[in-house]
Amino acid sequence: MKPASATKRKARGAAQAPGVKSKPARAARTPKAAAPVFDVPAPPSGPVPFERKLALGLLHDMLRVRRMEEQCAQLYGEGKIRGFLHLYIGEEAVATGTMRALLPEDRVVATYREHGHALLRGVKMDAIMAEMFGKREGCSRGRGGSMHLFDAASNFFGGNAIVGGGLPLAVGLALAARLQGRKCVTACFFGEGAIAEGAFHESINLAALWQLPVLFCCENNLYAMGTALARSESQTDLCAKAAAYRVATERVDGMDVVAVHQASARAAGFVRDRGLPMFVEFQTYRYRAHSMFDPDLYRDKAEIEAWKTRGPIHSYTARLKEQGLLSEAQFLKLDAKAASEVAHAVAFAEAGSWEPLADLTSDLCTPPARSGAKS
Repeated sequence: MKPASATKRKARGAAQAPGVKSKPARAARTPKAAAPVFDVPAPPSGPVPFERKLALGLLHDMLRVRRMEEQCAQLYGEGKIRGFLHLYIGEEAVATGTMRALLPEDRVVATYREHGHALLRGVKMDAIMAEMFGKREGCSRGRGGSMHLFDAASNFFGGNAIVGGGLPLAVGLALAARLQGRKCVTACFFGEGAIAEGAFHESINLAALWQLPVLFCCENNLYAMGTALARSESQTDLCAKAAAYRVATERVDGMDVVAVHQASARAAGFVRDRGLPMFVEFQTYRYRAHSMFDPDLYRDKAEIEAWKTRGPIHSYTARLKEQGLLSEAQFLKLDAKAASEVAHAVAFAEAGSWEPLADLTSDLCTPPARSGAKS
Protein backbone atom coordinates (compact mmCIF):
# COMPACT_ATOMS: atom_id res chain seq x y z
CA MET A 1 0.00 0.00 0.00
CA LYS A 2 1.42 3.36 -0.97
CA PRO A 3 1.87 5.91 1.82
CA ALA A 4 -0.32 8.96 1.69
CA SER A 5 1.30 12.01 0.21
CA ALA A 6 2.48 14.78 2.53
CA THR A 7 -0.16 17.12 1.23
CA LYS A 8 -2.92 14.61 1.95
CA ARG A 9 -1.49 13.81 5.40
CA LYS A 10 -1.40 17.51 6.25
CA ALA A 11 -4.92 18.05 5.14
CA ARG A 12 -6.15 15.01 7.01
CA GLY A 13 -4.28 15.99 10.14
CA ALA A 14 -5.67 19.49 10.08
CA ALA A 15 -9.16 18.14 9.72
CA GLN A 16 -8.72 15.77 12.67
CA ALA A 17 -6.62 17.97 14.98
CA PRO A 18 -7.96 17.80 18.55
CA GLY A 19 -9.65 20.90 19.91
CA VAL A 20 -10.11 22.39 16.49
CA LYS A 21 -13.67 22.58 15.26
CA SER A 22 -14.18 22.89 11.58
CA LYS A 23 -16.99 25.17 10.41
CA PRO A 24 -19.84 23.29 8.82
CA ALA A 25 -20.34 23.97 5.18
CA ARG A 26 -23.08 26.54 4.65
CA ALA A 27 -26.01 24.92 2.92
CA ALA A 28 -27.20 26.57 -0.21
CA ARG A 29 -30.44 28.45 0.38
CA THR A 30 -33.41 26.92 -1.35
CA PRO A 31 -35.62 29.64 -2.72
CA LYS A 32 -39.08 29.65 -1.15
CA ALA A 33 -41.77 28.32 -3.41
CA ALA A 34 -44.10 31.05 -4.54
CA ALA A 35 -47.56 30.83 -3.03
CA PRO A 36 -50.01 29.41 -5.56
CA VAL A 37 -52.12 32.00 -7.29
CA PHE A 38 -55.69 31.11 -8.19
CA ASP A 39 -57.93 32.95 -10.58
CA VAL A 40 -60.51 33.92 -7.97
CA PRO A 41 -62.49 37.11 -8.67
CA ALA A 42 -62.92 39.81 -6.04
CA PRO A 43 -65.79 39.29 -3.57
CA PRO A 44 -69.20 40.65 -4.59
CA SER A 45 -69.67 44.26 -3.53
CA GLY A 46 -71.84 47.30 -4.07
CA PRO A 47 -75.26 48.38 -2.81
CA VAL A 48 -78.07 45.86 -2.36
CA PRO A 49 -80.97 47.10 -4.55
CA PHE A 50 -83.76 45.41 -2.59
CA GLU A 51 -86.14 46.68 0.05
CA ARG A 52 -85.14 45.67 3.56
CA LYS A 53 -87.60 42.78 4.00
CA LEU A 54 -86.37 40.98 0.89
CA ALA A 55 -82.75 41.85 1.59
CA LEU A 56 -82.86 40.31 5.08
CA GLY A 57 -84.99 37.43 3.85
CA LEU A 58 -82.27 36.41 1.41
CA LEU A 59 -79.70 36.45 4.20
CA HIS A 60 -81.91 34.39 6.50
CA ASP A 61 -82.50 31.84 3.73
CA MET A 62 -78.76 31.35 3.23
CA LEU A 63 -78.22 31.01 6.98
CA ARG A 64 -80.96 28.39 7.22
CA VAL A 65 -79.32 26.30 4.51
CA ARG A 66 -75.80 26.73 5.89
CA ARG A 67 -76.71 25.82 9.48
CA MET A 68 -78.76 22.82 8.35
CA GLU A 69 -75.93 21.52 6.18
CA GLU A 70 -73.34 21.99 8.92
CA GLN A 71 -75.56 20.04 11.31
CA CYS A 72 -76.02 17.28 8.74
CA ALA A 73 -72.24 16.93 8.44
CA GLN A 74 -71.98 16.54 12.22
CA LEU A 75 -74.81 14.02 12.34
CA TYR A 76 -73.21 12.03 9.56
CA GLY A 77 -70.02 11.82 11.58
CA GLU A 78 -72.08 10.54 14.51
CA GLY A 79 -73.62 7.83 12.35
CA LYS A 80 -77.15 9.21 12.64
CA ILE A 81 -77.32 10.07 8.94
CA ARG A 82 -76.12 7.27 6.69
CA GLY A 83 -75.66 6.51 3.04
CA PHE A 84 -74.56 9.28 0.69
CA LEU A 85 -74.55 12.93 1.74
CA HIS A 86 -73.74 15.80 -0.60
CA LEU A 87 -73.49 19.18 1.10
CA TYR A 88 -74.35 22.57 -0.41
CA ILE A 89 -71.99 24.65 1.73
CA GLY A 90 -70.66 27.54 -0.35
CA GLU A 91 -73.37 27.39 -3.02
CA GLU A 92 -76.27 28.77 -0.94
CA ALA A 93 -76.69 31.93 -3.01
CA VAL A 94 -77.88 29.98 -6.06
CA ALA A 95 -80.86 28.20 -4.47
CA THR A 96 -81.66 31.27 -2.36
CA GLY A 97 -81.76 33.78 -5.19
CA THR A 98 -83.53 31.45 -7.61
CA MET A 99 -86.29 30.13 -5.34
CA ARG A 100 -87.30 33.70 -4.45
CA ALA A 101 -87.82 34.34 -8.17
CA LEU A 102 -90.22 31.43 -8.70
CA LEU A 103 -93.96 31.32 -8.09
CA PRO A 104 -95.81 28.67 -6.03
CA GLU A 105 -97.23 27.05 -9.18
CA ASP A 106 -93.78 26.62 -10.75
CA ARG A 107 -92.15 23.19 -10.63
CA VAL A 108 -88.64 22.40 -9.40
CA VAL A 109 -86.42 19.41 -10.23
CA ALA A 110 -83.05 19.09 -8.49
CA THR A 111 -79.98 16.91 -8.09
CA TYR A 112 -78.63 14.80 -5.22
CA ARG A 113 -77.25 18.05 -3.68
CA GLU A 114 -80.78 19.28 -3.13
CA HIS A 115 -81.31 19.89 0.60
CA GLY A 116 -81.14 23.67 0.23
CA HIS A 117 -83.42 23.70 -2.79
CA ALA A 118 -86.05 21.61 -1.01
CA LEU A 119 -85.92 23.75 2.13
CA LEU A 120 -86.25 27.05 0.29
CA ARG A 121 -88.94 25.67 -1.97
CA GLY A 122 -91.10 25.16 1.10
CA VAL A 123 -90.40 21.64 2.33
CA LYS A 124 -90.30 21.82 6.13
CA MET A 125 -86.90 21.33 7.72
CA ASP A 126 -88.45 18.83 10.13
CA ALA A 127 -89.52 16.62 7.22
CA ILE A 128 -86.13 16.99 5.51
CA MET A 129 -84.19 16.03 8.62
CA ALA A 130 -86.48 13.09 9.34
CA GLU A 131 -85.87 11.89 5.80
CA MET A 132 -82.12 12.15 6.37
CA PHE A 133 -82.56 9.92 9.42
CA GLY A 134 -84.66 7.45 7.41
CA LYS A 135 -87.73 8.01 9.57
CA ARG A 136 -91.34 7.59 8.45
CA GLU A 137 -92.03 11.26 9.18
CA GLY A 138 -89.63 12.24 6.39
CA CYS A 139 -90.85 13.91 3.21
CA SER A 140 -90.29 10.62 1.33
CA ARG A 141 -91.40 8.50 4.31
CA GLY A 142 -87.80 7.64 5.08
CA ARG A 143 -87.31 5.66 1.89
CA GLY A 144 -85.42 8.23 -0.13
CA GLY A 145 -82.82 9.67 2.19
CA SER A 146 -80.52 12.55 1.36
CA MET A 147 -80.60 12.20 -2.43
CA HIS A 148 -84.34 11.68 -2.92
CA LEU A 149 -86.22 14.47 -1.15
CA PHE A 150 -89.67 14.92 -2.70
CA ASP A 151 -92.75 16.98 -1.90
CA ALA A 152 -95.59 17.28 -4.41
CA ALA A 153 -97.38 19.88 -2.27
CA SER A 154 -94.44 22.27 -2.77
CA ASN A 155 -94.11 21.34 -6.45
CA PHE A 156 -90.69 19.98 -5.57
CA PHE A 157 -90.31 16.98 -7.83
CA GLY A 158 -87.36 15.44 -6.20
CA GLY A 159 -83.68 15.15 -5.95
CA ASN A 160 -82.14 12.68 -8.36
CA ALA A 161 -79.17 10.41 -7.71
CA ILE A 162 -78.33 10.07 -11.40
CA VAL A 163 -76.16 12.79 -12.95
CA GLY A 164 -78.43 14.58 -15.42
CA GLY A 165 -81.36 12.33 -14.47
CA GLY A 166 -83.64 15.24 -13.65
CA LEU A 167 -83.32 16.90 -17.05
CA PRO A 168 -85.73 14.65 -18.99
CA LEU A 169 -88.16 14.80 -16.05
CA ALA A 170 -88.18 18.59 -16.25
CA VAL A 171 -88.92 18.50 -19.97
CA GLY A 172 -91.78 16.07 -19.31
CA LEU A 173 -93.22 18.29 -16.59
CA ALA A 174 -93.03 21.32 -18.89
CA LEU A 175 -94.71 19.40 -21.70
CA ALA A 176 -97.49 18.33 -19.33
CA ALA A 177 -97.98 21.94 -18.22
CA ARG A 178 -98.21 23.04 -21.84
CA LEU A 179 -100.79 20.37 -22.70
CA GLN A 180 -102.81 21.22 -19.58
CA GLY A 181 -102.80 24.92 -20.41
CA ARG A 182 -100.85 25.87 -17.28
CA LYS A 183 -98.60 28.91 -17.53
CA CYS A 184 -95.80 27.89 -15.21
CA VAL A 185 -92.04 27.48 -15.22
CA THR A 186 -90.21 24.21 -14.65
CA ALA A 187 -86.82 25.01 -13.11
CA CYS A 188 -84.27 22.22 -13.40
CA PHE A 189 -81.02 22.34 -11.41
CA PHE A 190 -77.96 20.36 -12.44
CA GLY A 191 -74.19 20.58 -12.23
CA GLU A 192 -71.77 21.31 -15.05
CA GLY A 193 -70.84 17.62 -15.09
CA ALA A 194 -74.32 16.82 -16.40
CA ILE A 195 -73.60 18.77 -19.59
CA ALA A 196 -71.31 15.92 -20.65
CA GLU A 197 -74.29 13.55 -20.45
CA GLY A 198 -76.46 12.75 -23.44
CA ALA A 199 -79.54 13.48 -21.35
CA PHE A 200 -78.62 17.18 -21.29
CA HIS A 201 -78.37 17.46 -25.05
CA GLU A 202 -81.52 15.44 -25.66
CA SER A 203 -83.47 17.46 -23.11
CA ILE A 204 -82.43 20.94 -24.17
CA ASN A 205 -82.91 19.98 -27.82
CA LEU A 206 -86.50 18.85 -27.18
CA ALA A 207 -87.24 21.90 -25.03
CA ALA A 208 -86.06 24.15 -27.86
CA LEU A 209 -87.72 22.12 -30.60
CA TRP A 210 -91.09 21.95 -28.85
CA GLN A 211 -90.76 25.41 -27.26
CA LEU A 212 -91.25 24.27 -23.68
CA PRO A 213 -91.07 26.55 -20.59
CA VAL A 214 -87.98 25.01 -18.95
CA LEU A 215 -85.49 27.09 -16.96
CA PHE A 216 -82.19 25.19 -17.15
CA CYS A 217 -80.18 26.15 -14.04
CA CYS A 218 -76.57 24.97 -14.31
CA GLU A 219 -74.70 25.14 -10.99
CA ASN A 220 -71.10 25.22 -12.23
CA ASN A 221 -68.89 24.54 -9.20
CA LEU A 222 -65.87 23.80 -11.45
CA TYR A 223 -65.21 20.20 -10.36
CA ALA A 224 -68.30 18.08 -11.06
CA MET A 225 -67.75 14.95 -8.95
CA GLY A 226 -63.99 15.45 -8.74
CA THR A 227 -62.66 16.43 -12.16
CA ALA A 228 -61.87 20.00 -13.17
CA LEU A 229 -64.04 21.30 -15.99
CA ALA A 230 -61.08 21.83 -18.35
CA ARG A 231 -60.08 18.19 -17.90
CA SER A 232 -63.45 16.82 -18.93
CA GLU A 233 -64.79 19.33 -21.47
CA SER A 234 -63.04 20.55 -24.61
CA GLN A 235 -65.48 23.47 -24.73
CA THR A 236 -65.66 25.07 -21.30
CA ASP A 237 -68.02 27.85 -22.39
CA LEU A 238 -71.21 26.21 -21.16
CA CYS A 239 -73.46 28.96 -22.48
CA ALA A 240 -72.06 28.33 -25.96
CA LYS A 241 -73.21 24.71 -25.73
CA ALA A 242 -76.74 25.74 -24.80
CA ALA A 243 -76.79 28.48 -27.43
CA ALA A 244 -76.03 25.86 -30.07
CA TYR A 245 -79.62 24.68 -29.57
CA ARG A 246 -80.91 28.23 -30.15
CA VAL A 247 -81.70 28.70 -26.48
CA ALA A 248 -81.30 32.06 -24.74
CA THR A 249 -78.47 32.04 -22.18
CA GLU A 250 -77.04 34.10 -19.34
CA ARG A 251 -73.94 33.70 -17.16
CA VAL A 252 -74.15 34.83 -13.52
CA ASP A 253 -71.86 35.12 -10.49
CA GLY A 254 -73.33 32.34 -8.38
CA MET A 255 -71.59 33.58 -5.23
CA ASP A 256 -73.54 36.86 -5.34
CA VAL A 257 -77.10 36.38 -4.13
CA VAL A 258 -78.09 39.79 -5.52
CA ALA A 259 -76.92 38.91 -9.03
CA VAL A 260 -78.50 35.46 -8.76
CA HIS A 261 -81.90 36.80 -7.75
CA GLN A 262 -81.93 39.48 -10.42
CA ALA A 263 -80.86 37.07 -13.18
CA SER A 264 -83.32 34.40 -12.01
CA ALA A 265 -86.19 36.90 -12.00
CA ARG A 266 -85.32 37.91 -15.57
CA ALA A 267 -84.97 34.31 -16.70
CA ALA A 268 -88.18 33.08 -15.02
CA GLY A 269 -90.07 36.00 -16.54
CA PHE A 270 -88.69 35.19 -19.99
CA VAL A 271 -89.65 31.52 -19.73
CA ARG A 272 -93.10 32.26 -18.31
CA ASP A 273 -94.04 35.05 -20.72
CA ARG A 274 -92.66 33.55 -23.92
CA GLY A 275 -93.12 29.87 -23.16
CA LEU A 276 -89.55 29.21 -24.29
CA PRO A 277 -86.60 27.53 -22.57
CA MET A 278 -83.63 29.43 -21.16
CA PHE A 279 -80.23 28.34 -19.85
CA VAL A 280 -78.54 30.14 -16.93
CA GLU A 281 -75.02 29.26 -15.77
CA PHE A 282 -74.41 30.06 -12.10
CA GLN A 283 -70.65 30.15 -11.50
CA THR A 284 -70.27 28.94 -7.94
CA TYR A 285 -67.96 26.88 -5.70
CA ARG A 286 -68.50 24.25 -3.03
CA TYR A 287 -66.31 24.39 0.06
CA ARG A 288 -66.84 20.80 1.09
CA ALA A 289 -65.87 17.68 -0.84
CA HIS A 290 -68.21 16.21 -3.45
CA SER A 291 -69.70 13.92 -0.81
CA MET A 292 -68.83 12.77 2.68
CA PHE A 293 -67.01 9.79 1.12
CA ASP A 294 -64.78 12.03 -1.02
CA PRO A 295 -61.21 12.63 0.30
CA ASP A 296 -61.07 15.82 -1.84
CA LEU A 297 -57.55 15.22 -3.21
CA TYR A 298 -58.14 16.73 -6.64
CA ARG A 299 -57.84 20.42 -5.70
CA ASP A 300 -55.43 22.51 -3.69
CA LYS A 301 -56.55 23.37 -0.16
CA ALA A 302 -55.22 26.88 -0.71
CA GLU A 303 -57.64 27.22 -3.62
CA ILE A 304 -60.56 26.45 -1.32
CA GLU A 305 -59.37 29.09 1.14
CA ALA A 306 -59.02 31.60 -1.69
CA TRP A 307 -62.61 30.95 -2.77
CA LYS A 308 -63.82 31.40 0.79
CA THR A 309 -63.01 35.11 0.44
CA ARG A 310 -66.04 35.15 -1.88
CA GLY A 311 -68.31 33.40 0.63
CA PRO A 312 -71.91 34.26 -0.26
CA ILE A 313 -73.01 34.78 3.34
CA HIS A 314 -70.23 36.93 4.77
CA SER A 315 -69.80 39.04 1.62
CA TYR A 316 -73.54 39.74 1.48
CA THR A 317 -73.63 40.46 5.22
CA ALA A 318 -70.83 42.99 4.83
CA ARG A 319 -72.76 44.76 2.06
CA LEU A 320 -75.91 44.94 4.17
CA LYS A 321 -74.01 46.35 7.15
CA GLU A 322 -72.22 48.92 5.03
CA GLN A 323 -75.56 50.04 3.63
CA GLY A 324 -77.14 50.31 7.07
CA LEU A 325 -79.69 47.57 6.42
CA LEU A 326 -78.25 45.23 9.04
CA SER A 327 -76.55 45.50 12.42
CA GLU A 328 -74.42 42.85 14.12
CA ALA A 329 -77.17 42.28 16.69
CA GLN A 330 -79.71 41.72 13.92
CA PHE A 331 -77.36 39.29 12.18
CA LEU A 332 -76.91 37.30 15.37
CA LYS A 333 -80.68 37.21 15.85
CA LEU A 334 -81.21 35.81 12.33
CA ASP A 335 -78.44 33.29 12.85
CA ALA A 336 -79.88 32.19 16.20
CA LYS A 337 -83.29 31.78 14.59
CA ALA A 338 -81.79 29.51 11.94
CA ALA A 339 -79.92 27.50 14.58
CA SER A 340 -83.12 27.09 16.60
CA GLU A 341 -84.95 25.77 13.54
CA VAL A 342 -82.17 23.24 12.98
CA ALA A 343 -82.25 22.11 16.61
CA HIS A 344 -86.02 21.60 16.40
CA ALA A 345 -85.64 19.60 13.18
CA VAL A 346 -83.02 17.33 14.73
CA ALA A 347 -85.22 16.71 17.78
CA PHE A 348 -88.16 15.95 15.47
CA ALA A 349 -86.07 13.44 13.52
CA GLU A 350 -84.70 11.84 16.68
CA ALA A 351 -88.25 11.34 17.97
CA GLY A 352 -89.45 9.95 14.65
CA SER A 353 -90.45 6.34 14.06
CA TRP A 354 -88.94 3.61 11.94
CA GLU A 355 -91.01 1.94 9.26
CA PRO A 356 -92.47 -1.34 10.55
CA LEU A 357 -90.94 -4.46 9.10
CA ALA A 358 -94.37 -5.50 7.81
CA ASP A 359 -94.49 -2.40 5.57
CA LEU A 360 -91.13 -2.85 3.86
CA THR A 361 -92.64 -4.41 0.74
CA SER A 362 -95.52 -1.94 0.43
CA ASP A 363 -95.63 0.28 -2.67
CA LEU A 364 -93.09 -1.93 -4.43
CA CYS A 365 -95.44 -4.00 -6.55
CA THR A 366 -99.02 -3.69 -7.76
CA PRO A 367 -101.27 -5.82 -5.55
CA PRO A 368 -102.43 -8.97 -7.33
CA ALA A 369 -105.92 -8.79 -8.84
CA ARG A 370 -108.67 -10.48 -6.86
CA SER A 371 -109.96 -13.78 -8.20
CA GLY A 372 -112.65 -13.13 -10.80
CA ALA A 373 -111.87 -9.39 -11.05
CA LYS A 374 -111.45 -7.87 -14.50
CA SER A 375 -107.86 -7.04 -15.38
